[in-house]
Amino acid sequence: MPGISLLNTDSHAHWMGEAFREAEKAYAAKEIPVGAVIVLNNQIIGRGYNQRESLKDPTAHAEIIAITAAANHLNDWRLTDASIYVTLEPCPMCAGAILNARIARVVFGADDPDHGGCGGAIQLCSGKYLNHKVDIIGGILEARCKGILDSFFRESRSVK
Repeated sequence: MPGISLLNTDSHAHWMGEAFREAEKAYAAKEIPVGAVIVLNNQIIGRGYNQRESLKDPTAHAEIIAITAAANHLNDWRLTDASIYVTLEPCPMCAGAILNARIARVVFGADDPDHGGCGGAIQLCSGKYLNHKVDIIGGILEARCKGILDSFFRESRSVK
């Protein structure tokens, strides 16, 4: 069964840096700063950042937007062999989309013990009844990914 690994390679850090740039776009737009990129064959095929507020869409999470972009890029909903890099552990909705898209690997920065769907609050990316298993790697650029979230919530609470 795939589990959470804390491996930190230069390659993972590079792609997480790209996801972090997406999170910065969300931050600038006053959205919860989560960013995602999907990588296949050492190339980004999809990007996304949270846009729930601006699009007035509860499903407009970074992962969903990146998955849609990657599927459009490949002209196929199957993202087999691709990896998704996301600054925050995916929620259950996004974990389900990752499974349905057949993404091979989730690499995340900050864990989400309260809402995470890849081992934080619940583990949806592996199980004996699933026809697809996802490798999970957590903790890549963790301090940086947590830092932008902490800053966002600290600033949003001080405004009210």
